[in-house]
Formats: sequence, structure tokens, C-alpha cells
Amino acid sequence: MGVMTYREALNLALREEMRRDPRVFILGEEVGVYEGAYKVTQGLLPEFGEKRVIDTPICESGFTGVGIGAAMLGLRPVVEMMTFNFAILALDQIVNTAAKLCYMSGGQYNVPIVIRGPGGPAHQLAAQHSQSMESYFYHVPGLKVVRPSTPRDAKGLLKSAIRDDNPVIFIEAETLYGLKGDVPEDPEFTIPLGVAEVRREGTDVTVIAYMGMMYRSLEVAEELERDGISVEIVDPRTLRPMDIDTIIGSVRKTHRAVVVEAGAGFAGMGSEIVAFITEHAFDDLDASVERVTGANAPMPYARNLEQLKTPSKEKIKAAIRKVCYA
Repeated sequence: MGVMTYREALNLALREEMRRDPRVFILGEEVGVYEGAYKVTQGLLPEFGEKRVIDTPICESGFTGVGIGAAMLGLRPVVEMMTFNFAILALDQIVNTAAKLCYMSGGQYNVPIVIRGPGGPAHQLAAQHSQSMESYFYHVPGLKVVRPSTPRDAKGLLKSAIRDDNPVIFIEAETLYGLKGDVPEDPEFTIPLGVAEVRREGTDVTVIAYMGMMYRSLEVAEELERDGISVEIVDPRTLRPMDIDTIIGSVRKTHRAVVVEAGAGFAGMGSEIVAFITEHAFDDLDASVERVTGANAPMPYARNLEQLKTPSKEKIKAAIRKVCYA
């Protein structure tokens, strides 16, 4: 077990998988000579060479399409989006080709591709670079969607994503790249996709949250513990397939639930989680499920407005108190 940053854990996962499997290669804007906009691919070009770490032109649709074609022929490409906001330019390749080829070919073509990069709220990156893009992808049959919250998860889930035979959308966070944590150094360490993690055990209310909102919820849970409210926090880690059993099991224990997400709320991940809690655990609930979401507006550049747009500790705390009648 070693202590490393989230960025270093991603880098280690890529390095280990490229050493293990010669079919794995990386392509994207500035992933080679510049070593990635956020240095996730640092040191990979000197070790693996320009045929496996490929700098591309600024054309997300083009290099995503190249990756899909390579995957159809048996390779295992990892496509880096400089920011997942740019994946909008490759939506047709991802949604109409990568996600559907296995179905439309009657199972003749798998597309084992990973499309990874940062997404979600950051620090003053404004409307076009701070979107929670997972909502664009988890609606699409044929895609798996991962959002790892810790360095350990970043390594274990990325390795599983690379080994998966399906297209995987792997969205990281600019705000977590410098976060340090324990990471197993075993090159065979993986975390299966579709398995949630209980980050904090509690008895009064279940909070479902991931990425930055998970850490904010943990801070709130510590504060409410002093007031006698015991909060259990579940991190889904994989949004599709979602580990419904772990979430429902927690709700059946606490009888209350709050879902926290940084996205704009309407038709968001929180809506989906509330729906299956209601479908599977309605009789177990002692209060209606609450959602805490980002404001339904583009992300502002101004720091004070950015803070108003993003779910705050005060809003999370108020939602928990509401379902606990406290």
C-alpha cells in the first residue's frame, strides 16, 4: 500500500495496464509530449513510445472514431478528453457507434474502449468547462459510466474499465487530482464496476453522493454527529450499472434518504436514485426522499455566484435535518 495522489493513481493504472497488455494504447490532445493537460499521462511516452501514446489533432470526433475502430479490431484504446465538456463534440461517435455496435452487429463487435478525462464543477472554469457530463451518458444503453471519488478507486476502477469489453465513460475531477490517499501497489488490484462503497456507517439517514459532493457530505456528517444525528454515506462509484442493492440496503436500515449531486438537478442522477428508492423501499421510508442539486443554471465565472450554484454544506445539512425532523 502506498500513499499517492489521485493523478498518480490514474497514471499508475494506465502504466500497469499498458505493461500487462500490449493492446492498450492512449490517444488524445497533448497526451504525449506535453504529458496531458493535467499530467495524468506523465512519463508514458518515454516508456511506451509514440505508437502507444499518440498525440492527436484538436478533433474529438475524429480521434474518438479512430479509437472505436481500433477497439473493433481487437485493441484496447484509452481516449483522453482534455475536459469531458469536449466530449459533446464526439457524442455521435460515442452514442451512435460505440454504444450500439455490439447490439447492431448481433454481438459480432465488442467495443472495449475507455473514454476518460475530468468533468464537473472546478474552480472558476465557468459555463462551458464545469458541466456534470455524466447525465449525457448514463441514459444511453450500451455505455458504462464511472465516477471515482478516491485515489484507490481511481486506480482500481480505471484498470477494470480498461479490461471491460464494453465502452466505458470514465469521468474524473479537476478538484481531486491533487488529493492523496492509500492505493494498493499490487498490479492485479482492481475494483469491479457496479459496486458501491459505504464511506461512513450511520443509523439515522442515508446520504448518496459521489466525487466532491461525497467529501462535502462527509464534513456535514461529522458536524451533525455532534447533534446526535448519525449519517450513513454511500458512494455509488459506478453510475451505470448502479449498485441498487447497496443503496436500498442502507435505506432499509436508516429509513431516510438524501441524494446529493453537483449537476443541475432536472432529470439528473438524483432523480433516478430517488425513483428506484421509491420503487424498491417505499414502505421502509419514514420521510420523503430529499434531493440537493446544483442550481438549474449555467455555471457562473464569478466566485461568489459559483458557490451559490453548487450544493453547499448548509443545503445538505438542511435536507438531512428535514428528513430527520430535527
